[in-house]
Amino acid sequence: MPEQPSEETNPYGGGTTRGPRRVRTRHFQNAKANGIPITGLTSYDQLTARIFDQAGIDFLLVGDSAGNNVFGYDTTLPVTVDELIPLTRAVAHAASRALVVADMPFGSYETGPDEALHTAVRFMKETGAHAVKLEGGVRSYKQIRRIVGAGIPVMAHIGFTPQSEHGLGGHIIQGRGSGAKQLLEDAHAVQDAGAFAVVLEMVPSAIAAKVTEQLSIPTIGVGAGPDVDGQLLVWTDFAGMSDGRVPKFVRQYADVRTVLFDAVTQYRADVESGVYPAPEHSYD
Repeated sequence: MPEQPSEETNPYGGGTTRGPRRVRTRHFQNAKANGIPITGLTSYDQLTARIFDQAGIDFLLVGDSAGNNVFGYDTTLPVTVDELIPLTRAVAHAASRALVVADMPFGSYETGPDEALHTAVRFMKETGAHAVKLEGGVRSYKQIRRIVGAGIPVMAHIGFTPQSEHGLGGHIIQGRGSGAKQLLEDAHAVQDAGAFAVVLEMVPSAIAAKVTEQLSIPTIGVGAGPDVDGQLLVWTDFAGMSDGRVPKFVRQYADVRTVLFDAVTQYRADVESGVYPAPEHSYD
């Protein structure tokens, strides 16, 4: 995502990463204008945040998906602001280049603009995040407008919105048939409210392409096909850490779960057999 092309060495190998030294919301707009794909991953801790940041990922979302991947909840609904704040703080402190986005959990903005602003201010003051994300299109217009009006950047989220999964009837693709009209209305609503980008989750590729064409702000796809301005994945899905159902749109780039399982199994066997610790692991 270069504003002015520059090169920085990637300490994890793979050559160099190109782009700004610190990604800002204006770089998202520049990327859309110049056809430069935007990359995003979730992160919930400083270790993964530092790796993803040094690998050149453009933005890190501290998602309420931590409910499933950190806290062990069945859904994202129980996640609280107080639970996400320390996770967001860890990611923000570890990332030196990526834009860090704090996810506003269910129940922290729905009652109106005042509550939404209060939550957004907490994230900005207590974590060091650079922006917040909230779900909903037309229904969240006033909340987004109020937060943006206070000087806080907002990433919107429409299509399938996990916090509304019960109201939507489960994990159902959004924007098909007559739903396309609502999706377009939601997209224009969040743009008009001042969002700097919008996540499109689980929507048909054709309608995602239409939204991308109509909007002046970047679209970030999560199961929205290739014709969007950027892509976002939950890191535990893309790295093969999850042991449950993997969504169709996820490509698993690694099998970290198996690597860890095998390593832990070997460690246990070595301890039980007396192989570890060996003399080289002991002090004289």
